[in-house]
Amino acid sequence: MSKVLLKERIRRFYRGYLAVFLVPSMLFIGIFFILPVFLTFLIGLTSMDYSFRWTWVGINNYIKILSDRWASKILFNTFFYVFSTLALFNVGLALLISIATTHISDVVGSIFRGIWLLPRITPSTVYALLWLWAARGEGSSLFNWLAGFLGFTPIDWKLRYPWLLVILVNGFVGTSFGMIIFTAALKSIPEDYIRAAKVDGASTLQIIRHIELPLIKWPLLFVTAYQTLSLFTSYEYILLVTNGGPGLYTTEVWALYSYHLAFAQYGGIVKFGYGAALATVLVVIGVIMSIIYLKMFRFRELMSEPKIEVM
Repeated sequence: MSKVLLKERIRRFYRGYLAVFLVPSMLFIGIFFILPVFLTFLIGLTSMDYSFRWTWVGINNYIKILSDRWASKILFNTFFYVFSTLALFNVGLALLISIATTHISDVVGSIFRGIWLLPRITPSTVYALLWLWAARGEGSSLFNWLAGFLGFTPIDWKLRYPWLLVILVNGFVGTSFGMIIFTAALKSIPEDYIRAAKVDGASTLQIIRHIELPLIKWPLLFVTAYQTLSLFTSYEYILLVTNGGPGLYTTEVWALYSYHLAFAQYGGIVKFGYGAALATVLVVIGVIMSIIYLKMFRFRELMSEPKIEVM
């Protein structure tokens, strides 16, 4: 048996061996991810409520979205919430913390990152209650106590600046995810690159700009895309802190609007079909944003094999 034929048989064996392990994963993805999306789309074509009757209405729910007087406001709220939180915290502050803590003592940097992980491991209700306690209207609240040193009078932060509170609550949690990914990527950069740059007289800012940032382009793409999709579908902390208020849909986002219509209507009136249609629109928006990111970050170039010239 020739070596080429033997290698081919070994390659086929490993392909079949890997396929056996991929089948459970593919079944898991199909049952818990693809199937729910398909069912959500189908329910969006019905007028289903608590009777769970499949009364088909076609695209009427999607037409209703176009005529919904609050849809445009809630869509604007969603994009404002997603990209403000993403730019300021989930990517911006996460990248800043990662760079800063990798350029100082490892012990100090690890301690700081560990402290920043506390919001991530704190139960959601406890975390939200802490923010509501800090932002309450009394002069003894944390925010008003700090503002008092600057000469400001006490205010109810939840009523006066609800978006600030929503972005801070979500941002402090979201920062930790990007911080972990970026820190791992920065620490994986070969030390020889940094030493060579220092020998050539590069400053710390030049090293960050010309070496570290270009080399973590893939983690930047992943965190940006993942956190964008996560923020589009997240509403837990908004529900706990403002419940879409104060007032009428002030901080209501698309995912929370879908939840309210499908599960939390007053008087027991629920609209599973309309809520599912809203959720389907959110899936479409997520797909569009993923494609934009792939084009923006030049995904094909990131995944292409390096061209090595053999002399």
